[in-house]
Amino acid sequence: MKKKLLSLMLAGAMVATVFAGCSSSTGADKATEGDAAAATEEAAGEEESVALMGASDDDHTLTVAAWDANFNIPALQAAEAAYQQKDPDFKLKIQEVSASSDVENAVTLAGASGDYSQLTDIVLFQDHYINKYMTDYPDAWQALTVDADWKGFSDDKLSYSTFDGKHYGMPVDNGASIFAYRTDVLEQAGYTVDDFTGITWEKWLEQAKVVKEKTGYALLSMDHNGDDLPYMMMQAEGQSQWKDGKPNLVGNDTFKSIIEVIVQGAQDGTIILANDWSEYTDSTIIGDQVAGVFNGNWIIATMKQNKDASGKWAITTIPTLSGKEGYAANGGSSLYITSNSKHADLASDFLAYTFGGGDGAIATYDAALTNGGVISCYGPAGESDLYNAPDEFFGGVAANAQIVEMGTHVPAVEQNDYHYPLREKVGALITNVINGNDIDSEIQSAQEQMEFEMDQ
Repeated sequence: MKKKLLSLMLAGAMVATVFAGCSSSTGADKATEGDAAAATEEAAGEEESVALMGASDDDHTLTVAAWDANFNIPALQAAEAAYQQKDPDFKLKIQEVSASSDVENAVTLAGASGDYSQLTDIVLFQDHYINKYMTDYPDAWQALTVDADWKGFSDDKLSYSTFDGKHYGMPVDNGASIFAYRTDVLEQAGYTVDDFTGITWEKWLEQAKVVKEKTGYALLSMDHNGDDLPYMMMQAEGQSQWKDGKPNLVGNDTFKSIIEVIVQGAQDGTIILANDWSEYTDSTIIGDQVAGVFNGNWIIATMKQNKDASGKWAITTIPTLSGKEGYAANGGSSLYITSNSKHADLASDFLAYTFGGGDGAIATYDAALTNGGVISCYGPAGESDLYNAPDEFFGGVAANAQIVEMGTHVPAVEQNDYHYPLREKVGALITNVINGNDIDSEIQSAQEQMEFEMDQ
């Protein structure tokens, strides 16, 4: 591994997830045997590593490392209870770490030293991170030995955890993106949510401008310090910012058009590009500056903090350049079996029986939703009575079932280890174009910067 990039990766990992769904990172090259020891020493100097508890020696017990006591941990506890219906002696020892970066750093240090003995049987890993770690440390993982109901998951979700035709991860939470609108604000401007369903971005900009003029509300906001809009908008088109492992910005008419939409919205005041996460959540969403929210469905927890808006929101699909209904995802995580586990068959059966659509799936996902707010990415789970219960915040519709169904339509697009570095460069591109720079020149510059960084 080139040590400079390992340091950058670990520094990026220190920017921990505010919650399970959203995070940022930087790219890093693969470690080589020659500098493994130096990489370990340098990594340790970057950030104190959290030691994982190691794997279980008991035939009925598994260890797992995960973060977030209010989200992921209840989901794992739900799975443990469900699997105990099959094996009453089963125990899941959960090691709660403070953030996803603790797991990433543990794998990095183990891989750099070639010693995986401290890793737990299972680790929770964020979807946008796993490709890099699977590539850099292939010896850290074991493929699942028990099949699951893979047809119940979207191609997008499985694309993160499938390598060389083998399933290495079990999807857990649903990162499907929602586009939610304040129905009362739209009504003031003479619209309904149907007027924003299945429309082009050009039409959206026109109507958003009317909403702004008549109500004072912007219709969308995003944390521009970690801007996920371009990625989600591209995925809704069924496209990626990558092609054959290289950045695909120059000459990409779809990408250019999407940047033009964002720039125009920012200039019109219909899209607010917040300076940081706090401004995005606290000021624009909770602070009631926007009548539209577009992000992974985990953003609903933030939306619900504005209690005055309860009952006034409705969820629909994403506009596209052509006007077809768009689907995307942002965030989410999956569970992976480490090479340190002596009980890969038990771990595989546990994951398949619970999160993977086995006999314990409905009980697992119902309890995970009730206790942790985790929305299933396994399609059939959305058919349960709990998922179809009315959500008063969204006007009494079964929002959870709606989100699960939307998640099944998310297209798989090419992913890359440098997802987050490219996001930074595209964000800077947008800022520069808003400030008057030529869009083609900025696109060229962003691509060249990304290519240069990847070559280092």
